[in-house]
Amino acid sequence: DVKALAVRSDAKGLSHLAGHLGALCFTGALVLAVRGTLWAVPALVAHGYVLIFLFCAMHEATHFTPFRSRWLSRAVGHFAGFLLLLPFEYFRLFHWDHHRFTQDAARDPELTQPKPGSLFGYLVHISGLPNWKTRLLTVGRHASAGRVPQPWVPEGKKSAVVAEARVYLLGYIALIGVSVWLQSTLLLWLWVLPAMIGQVFLRNYLLAEHTGCPQTDDPLSNTRTTYTNPVMQFFAWNMPYHVEHHACPSIPFHSLPAANAHFRPHIQVADQGYLSALRSIRKFLFKAASGA
Repeated sequence: DVKALAVRSDAKGLSHLAGHLGALCFTGALVLAVRGTLWAVPALVAHGYVLIFLFCAMHEATHFTPFRSRWLSRAVGHFAGFLLLLPFEYFRLFHWDHHRFTQDAARDPELTQPKPGSLFGYLVHISGLPNWKTRLLTVGRHASAGRVPQPWVPEGKKSAVVAEARVYLLGYIALIGVSVWLQSTLLLWLWVLPAMIGQVFLRNYLLAEHTGCPQTDDPLSNTRTTYTNPVMQFFAWNMPYHVEHHACPSIPFHSLPAANAHFRPHIQVADQGYLSALRSIRKFLFKAASGA
């Protein structure tokens, strides 16, 4: 069954990517059309939502599963990684250890930062500000100091991570320079502001993947699948089927709904929608922080 579901397809990957980028172009055009009016607020929210979930395209690319051609996965990974200030090769190594050591408090890199334990901490977390700070410092330090202290980066990969950070940083400097020279606010409206706004959606989505799940090595219990609406499924590249993804990372995004038919009776943690999931997660976080 897994072998049949794990077949990769350039056509399906490119079709999905075209839909995602098409929506991004539409929301971007909407932002430009309503700049200077109150309609800019909902337009920026919509654009930020579509933009920030390119993270899921990059995540899928780290597994080289969205396309049959590996170079396409790398290209999409770097495109999304550049937009989200998250170098692709560095994130791929981070994510590899996350899959190897999911919910292992000592070795899962996603657990290196403590989860919020209060309503205020939760609001700060979903603002994305701590995440942006970490990304800026990480890229800056890799590029300037040429050192990669993170334990999930093997010695043989460190020079590639440094080179990648330097290329990304040069790209950012070039874009800022051109914007200043042209006295243009285009990047602010189409990239910076939407990416900051979109973090609210992405942080909540990522919290739902494992938070509150048992700290075991069983993907059927240490990961949450969230049954959500088709719009969310589309822009998240079917990653709300997260138990299925962790159990069989070789299965591409377009086959995860079919994989759910096999896994559904065995999934230990699942929620009907993100509102339900986040209620459970906040209860878990605040209870854990209080020691109750």
